[in-house]
Amino acid sequence: MIAPIVVALTVGLLGWAYQAIKPPPPKICGSPDGPPVTSPRVKLSDGRHLAYREAGVPKEEAKYKIVVIHGFNSSKDQNLPAPQELIEELKIYFLFFDRAGYGDSDPNPPRSVKSDAYDVQELADKLQIGSKFYVIGISMGAYPVYGCLKYIPHRLAGASLVVPFVHYWWPCLPANLSNEAFGKLQGQDQWSFRVAHYAPWLFYWWMTQKWFPSLSIVSGNMEIFSQTDLEILKKWSEAPSVGQEKIRQQGVHESLYRDIIAGYGKWEFDPTDLANPFPDNEGSVHIWQGYEDRIIPYQINRYLSEKLPWIHYHEVPDAGHLLIFESKNCEAVLRELLQR
Repeated sequence: MIAPIVVALTVGLLGWAYQAIKPPPPKICGSPDGPPVTSPRVKLSDGRHLAYREAGVPKEEAKYKIVVIHGFNSSKDQNLPAPQELIEELKIYFLFFDRAGYGDSDPNPPRSVKSDAYDVQELADKLQIGSKFYVIGISMGAYPVYGCLKYIPHRLAGASLVVPFVHYWWPCLPANLSNEAFGKLQGQDQWSFRVAHYAPWLFYWWMTQKWFPSLSIVSGNMEIFSQTDLEILKKWSEAPSVGQEKIRQQGVHESLYRDIIAGYGKWEFDPTDLANPFPDNEGSVHIWQGYEDRIIPYQINRYLSEKLPWIHYHEVPDAGHLLIFESKNCEAVLRELLQR
């Protein structure tokens, strides 16, 4: 009598566990159960679609063409506060796009640093912006820039990593440095990143369970923002960007959670393995770091720039994580990248 009960309880427990760790299917844009497609898109070679937005001067008139890679919980519709006079003076064309699973772009379950880099290349080719282009990656959007520097350096005219994502398990980092920087994070973020790195198959469960706090930026913990960040967030709340409501429309797992899993997964290379893509100074690579940034500790990006002297490191004393969303900083990022 006891054995059947034990078996039934075991099966029930396993069934519950499977359901708890299994993310729901995505709501693909344009599918019968999904949201409508409301943005222009290109079809990639693997059948997926990437949604994009063009801004600045027409690409036919542009002197500089920049692909902008958005950060975590953001999209192609997040505007950069670049002065219009600067855009017209330098003749800048911007190409924004929704990374896989965000906004109107199809999910990519096996996405990685490498696949995101090739998404950038294929998008650029589909829109015929030229054999070389600039890239700006913001926060989590910086790991695709690392991918571009590794896998498609010959396509780059220049690159800027703005408050760039750091991987606390990169082998190139001294243990004391990574431990110090990791220890500055909120406890809930430390645990979230550990789960994403060591047990990605558990990440959906971790982010949806109610026993322990999960990722700060998702749970609304405002302690991760500096004073200048809070001022920018206040302005955003008063005048929200059009389209931001579509960020997670295909499912929070396909957008936010897969982004974290891809970033903190196992990379095929270390940043310090990268070679200078511009040995003849025909272009440049930049890291921009806010000293007051509470999301990305400055110590690691400062260390990487010391190990890679061909990277131009800019540390802004009074800036936080939203550095590029202050007009003066955005202009500085653009002028340094374009050397103008």
